[in-house]
Amino acid sequence: MRSGTAERFPGGFRGAFLAWVVAGVLALALRGFTVDDALVSARVASHLASGEGYRFNRWGPAVDAVTPLGWVQVLAAFGPGTPLEMLERARTLGLVAWLLAAFLLGALARPGRGRLTLLGLLAISTPLAVWSSSGMETGVVTLLATLALLEVWPAALAAGLAAAWRPELLPWSVALAAGASLTAGERAPERLRALAVRLPLAIGPAVVVALVRKAWFGSYAPLSSVAKAPELAHGLFYAADTLLGTGVPLLLLAPRALGRTDGRTRVLVAAVFAHALAMVAAGGDWMALYRLAVPVLPTALLAASRLADSMSLSGWVGRVLLFSIRPVWLAATVAWPAREVLAHRLELVERSRRAFADTSSIACLDVGWVGAATPARLLDLGGITDPVVARLAGGHTTKRISNGLFENRAVDGAVLLLAPGAKPAARWQDSDFARGVEARVAALPALEDFQVRALLPLGGTTQSYVVLTRPRGEADLPAP
Repeated sequence: MRSGTAERFPGGFRGAFLAWVVAGVLALALRGFTVDDALVSARVASHLASGEGYRFNRWGPAVDAVTPLGWVQVLAAFGPGTPLEMLERARTLGLVAWLLAAFLLGALARPGRGRLTLLGLLAISTPLAVWSSSGMETGVVTLLATLALLEVWPAALAAGLAAAWRPELLPWSVALAAGASLTAGERAPERLRALAVRLPLAIGPAVVVALVRKAWFGSYAPLSSVAKAPELAHGLFYAADTLLGTGVPLLLLAPRALGRTDGRTRVLVAAVFAHALAMVAAGGDWMALYRLAVPVLPTALLAASRLADSMSLSGWVGRVLLFSIRPVWLAATVAWPAREVLAHRLELVERSRRAFADTSSIACLDVGWVGAATPARLLDLGGITDPVVARLAGGHTTKRISNGLFENRAVDGAVLLLAPGAKPAARWQDSDFARGVEARVAALPALEDFQVRALLPLGGTTQSYVVLTRPRGEADLPAP
């Protein structure tokens, strides 16, 4: 191995292979997690691949939904497919991307204590494992974010591309580019030249995507940012919980070790905490297992492995043990049960097909799985796929839906989620619903003559969906 390569990849093939094995075992053990938003992207990809355009509803407007621009095109490039087939493509791509990232991460970690730290933290980093095969773009973005850790100037472009798909990564991308420039040489002119090259690469892709989004959809910001307006209080809670739940960033709060380490390690640490501030500003996220933090976890893992060499043995062991408690608890209580989510969603999709057979326009909040079960037009009560609903007053689950909107969209079906443990009341409108917008919709005059067509249990929970349709002179379908 040449000295330059050895310096750039101190872990070598052995470190890369060990990291790949550890990450792969955990990812395969937990494979089976997904979220509703992944099926939203899958439905858009299905329509695009079949020639119906970049749209969620087949005859609806072109919308970016929750999909980073470019992700749907990647899925559609492999040819036509159903939303469920598109989901499986996305899950496979994400898993492969994360395993490549883990291989690279192992090559970047120094042998000895640094490698042990990296492998140990990888073994309990369940958010990286579950999100890699969730069907979201997270695995691919994580690969880009890991490529950004290379100490070469094109790494800034990898960081910029990651931020183009996930805008909250911009502060992290800028911090990496600026930090790498400041450590690029001993003289100021060298550093300025490095900054002039790296900074545009770190920011440019996100600017281009914003301009394209404006041209296509009329807004620089994603529709989801309108539908789910950021809340600072939730962002603070989310960021704090992420630091505790992943454990890795807390390992970086070691002032003495930071003072003894090199400039590159301090740059990585600064980038991690820049992202923590970005998560606060973004208002956090409602999804489990810290989705917003996942792409930056390789940065935190590499920083922790490098910082380990600057700690005393007792301090290193104590910190690793202390800050591993919450991640291990999270793995047992959240990540392990979450591996059944996909199976439960697929069962829900299959059970619901008959109930949706005669409907043409369905109102629902969880549009992902419903959109995978039926080609019907959906009225998205949360607004992530509907520009009109997105701009209504209220939060994502509390939109002030009007009766006129139901009439204008000719809604003839609805899917509403009951509260945990609740059963449909004798008069279904009096049932205890899970979210504010569903309780509001239940009281609308437009649904007054709707009848319960099916009751669909949500696997792994004590909740059920009520499927409502206009009366058709036929007996209601029995609950499964």
